[in-house]
Amino acid sequence: MQKEVKKSWALFIGIGVMMIAHGLQMQIMGIRSVLEDFSVFTTGIFMSGYFVGYFVGSKTTPNFVSKVGHIRVFAAFASLASLSALVAVVYVNPFMWTISRFITGISLVSCYVVTESWLNDRATNKNRGQLLSAYMMVIYFGLAIGMLLLNVSKPEDYEPFILVSVLLSVALVPILLTKRPAPKFKKIETISIKELYQISPLGSLSSFFTGIIHAAFFSLISVYATIAKFSLVETSILLFIATIAGVIGQGPIGFLSDTFDRRRVIIITTFGSSFLAFISILTSNDPIQNIYYMDEFSFRKIVFFISVGLYSSLCLPLFSLNLAHTNDFVPKAKFVAAGGGLQFIFGVGAISGPILCALFMEWFGINGLFIFLIIAHAIIGVFGLYRMKIRETVENPDSTFTPIPATITPAGLELDPDTPATLDENLVNETVKSQ
Repeated sequence: MQKEVKKSWALFIGIGVMMIAHGLQMQIMGIRSVLEDFSVFTTGIFMSGYFVGYFVGSKTTPNFVSKVGHIRVFAAFASLASLSALVAVVYVNPFMWTISRFITGISLVSCYVVTESWLNDRATNKNRGQLLSAYMMVIYFGLAIGMLLLNVSKPEDYEPFILVSVLLSVALVPILLTKRPAPKFKKIETISIKELYQISPLGSLSSFFTGIIHAAFFSLISVYATIAKFSLVETSILLFIATIAGVIGQGPIGFLSDTFDRRRVIIITTFGSSFLAFISILTSNDPIQNIYYMDEFSFRKIVFFISVGLYSSLCLPLFSLNLAHTNDFVPKAKFVAAGGGLQFIFGVGAISGPILCALFMEWFGINGLFIFLIIAHAIIGVFGLYRMKIRETVENPDSTFTPIPATITPAGLELDPDTPATLDENLVNETVKSQ
């Protein structure tokens, strides 16, 4: 494993530095939007721009890679991402920030596709799972470090945006210096969305709302903290805790899902998330109108930090749970195709998440964030209870829980050790039907 990681040092360093920049940029724009007196709804719109770009990029990037190769695509889109950070600091207005987030979304998903397909090309049956785990750690720890960098300068200054641009430019260097040849790119399509829903209604619906939840939470939690008068240090610590707790939660939840009925684990996890979101609301003096500001690091704030961390530990593994549950009902040869379909559904949900959540924050105050999360999780849980009544438990020995970042692309899904080493192209190269 160490040998293979060393061979892939350029990929891991490149994507790691990029995630540091991404973590910083995502949250600094949320904080800055409050300081610029943008409405919460406006913030939700430009935050959704990232997910629109991500969605578009996931469909167009494979064609670029097939035509010009991995290195050129990574270099081009890392440069565009760097440019988008400069656009955001030069033109501080919602329209240009929406454009900036859109460019960032296209750019990052393109770099994901390059990195994941490259890693998959280097993977063997023995090390695929280890490479995937290393990749996931690099992704999440990079994001966490980026959130801690909120403290390098005041958010109203231009320095944080310049730092983002510099980091994205630095991410280019290891890839451009690598000696190993880039692999040939194999385009992987998904099965139809209609067929995927028929195979696993719970997995499909849960993936849609998981996209809504993840996008809303990570896009607007910094907005919440800023309006609630958290210090910059407190905000960065809160975001760091949320990210790391999500990674830590993958292990125990995965163990439980491989031991018990996976649907039961999804239901308990999502209702547990609702409960913890409710606890977060109770930390305010007025849960509905939100007439309070957490000026001091009080016991109430400590409870808030703990509840958010525990919430993230249950919430972040949901995509991996949905994937494992769906794979319980599909043949092994279609694992990657099914995963690609779920990622498509997740992306559609993610586009709407920040906008819908922002509306709740406009209606109910900043605690509208947690009210929205409670409702979204409750929908998953109630539908899960319904599905358990009309469908018996199915055990598929080929399907196990694998910790996977929600940003994974179909190319990265092949790193899952549950997938066959060589996929039948007739099974995976099916036409995408966005129904």
